[in-house]
Amino acid sequence: MHDQPMLSADERGRYARHLILPEVGPAGQLRLKSASVLCVGSGGLGSPLLLYLAAAGLGRIGIVDGDVVELSNLQRQVIHSTSGVGGSKAHSAAARIHDLNPHCQVEVHEHMLNAGNALDLIGDYDLVCDGTDNFPSRYLINDACVLLGKPLVYGSVQRFDGQVSVFNRTPTSPNYRDLLPEPPPPDAVPSCSEAGVMGVMPGLIGLLQATEAIKVITGIGECLDGRLLVVDALAMRFRELTLRVDPDRPEVESLIDYQEFCKPTAPAMNSISVIELKALLESGATDIALVDVRTPEEAQVASIVGSELIPLASIESGEAMERLHDLSTSKQIFVHCKLGGRSAKAVSLLQQSGIEAVNVSGGIEAWSNEVDPSMTRY
Repeated sequence: MHDQPMLSADERGRYARHLILPEVGPAGQLRLKSASVLCVGSGGLGSPLLLYLAAAGLGRIGIVDGDVVELSNLQRQVIHSTSGVGGSKAHSAAARIHDLNPHCQVEVHEHMLNAGNALDLIGDYDLVCDGTDNFPSRYLINDACVLLGKPLVYGSVQRFDGQVSVFNRTPTSPNYRDLLPEPPPPDAVPSCSEAGVMGVMPGLIGLLQATEAIKVITGIGECLDGRLLVVDALAMRFRELTLRVDPDRPEVESLIDYQEFCKPTAPAMNSISVIELKALLESGATDIALVDVRTPEEAQVASIVGSELIPLASIESGEAMERLHDLSTSKQIFVHCKLGGRSAKAVSLLQQSGIEAVNVSGGIEAWSNEVDPSMTRY
């Protein structure tokens, strides 16, 4: 951490509730002012993280995010506003922080973190908070923090559940690879855009991450080093799991290709782009069956005209196989979901049952981007 500056009169008034806490006091507040935190992502987790770190008096915050604000973000990404839709997330977050606390220096990195820039970016900060929502980014952030010796505050959410921990606080602390040595199988953990998420969940988990970051910086309390906090919001239960360093875990020696590391191994299958599918549908062909394997709830948000809803769960259970066998006798089956993962799994299951089908690459997300921009995105 950098040399500790003094608190101004305005700051003493702003942080008065911290200053009267014996555990924090002037010394702890000066540690916060002298500290720097890099937040990777300014979305659901990043929103409360950034707001409360700035409000707490962090001296310098870096925001890494190359994404733009979308309407569907606003259900949970509360640092952004309706007027910001279509604009840079990183700049939107920075503007809100400046309005909240002008004493906080904000550095905007308007691009995504990757293996080429991670070490340089992370190396310039005292602590890292992971606000991402995908496995390649989580492994990349973890490995860069391990190589640089930086503590990492981890959080993740899905549907009504969340997890929080502190990794790599000391050389003997567990890291993300002790929690998840290898990426999960494809479709084992669907993304929030596929499975959905209760809007308050990222707020809850992001607040816990901010709490841990403040504790690590000020040196107070007992942080979640070696512990994983698991939150079930539906039952409102908090469980704690012990994390230990795996003595057989390979050492992190360098950054790798994390997209390739997390890439699922999928069987070969026929696929078609949404542009090609559009041409087929417009050709007037009567021997085409477009099957939507998303959930009924997703289909109510947006659907491709003429598609038949047969949820993946009914294919996995075998319940829909008779219907699909009937379709395949007279039609060529094309299968889509939101992004292409669930439909690929459905095509594989159909192949195993002797039913030929074609996967629609990119799913309804690609359809809304490339064919029908007016379609509701979620």
